[in-house]
Amino acid sequence: MSLTRDQIDASLKAVARKDANVKAWLKRIGLPEPRSRPRGYEALLRTLVGQQVSVAAARSIAAKLELAIGSLGDPLAILQAEDDLLRSAGLSRQKVSYARALAEAVTSGALNFKKLAKLGDEEAIVMLSSVKGFGRWSAEIYLMFAEGRPDIWPSGDLGVQEGLKRLQNHPERPRDKATRDIGAVWSPHRSAMALFCWHVYAVTTKAEKATL
Repeated sequence: MSLTRDQIDASLKAVARKDANVKAWLKRIGLPEPRSRPRGYEALLRTLVGQQVSVAAARSIAAKLELAIGSLGDPLAILQAEDDLLRSAGLSRQKVSYARALAEAVTSGALNFKKLAKLGDEEAIVMLSSVKGFGRWSAEIYLMFAEGRPDIWPSGDLGVQEGLKRLQNHPERPRDKATRDIGAVWSPHRSAMALFCWHVYAVTTKAEKATL
């Protein structure tokens, strides 16, 4: 589950009414596409696979992993697989360890998705971050794309920071704290604004490459 196109549209229009930069960019490049992942264990495993690699690489590794273990939706498939098999699918030694920790947290009940859905945003981030290998960024990405929470702001994400730089014409990419402070004024629409920052970054990067 994710924010729908209508929800993104409503949120960005609400921000644009108070923010001239957002209004101008929205007119220039239009809405970002919704991004959705299934709620639960598989979404977190895919988030883990995607850490510190490109989108294309993450998709390739996930496909190889699914072929190797049979299912990305069953934590027992990770727990029963040999390390060498997981490594052959493209997981680093560290990610093998993290994947096992995630599978153990889910099978033991330490990570309960029904309970998670009832928690506030910060409480949910704390619960997700308690799993080895899952920091704040991974938790925020899950809450945005799998739960469709409307006010998540992954301020440590480089794509969000680069998009924000271009959106507001900053001379340098704002760091985590500055990005967090800037985004505070967009609450309760920060998930849509994160999508929009990624959209700004993607569109402008594509345009830059086209001129080379």
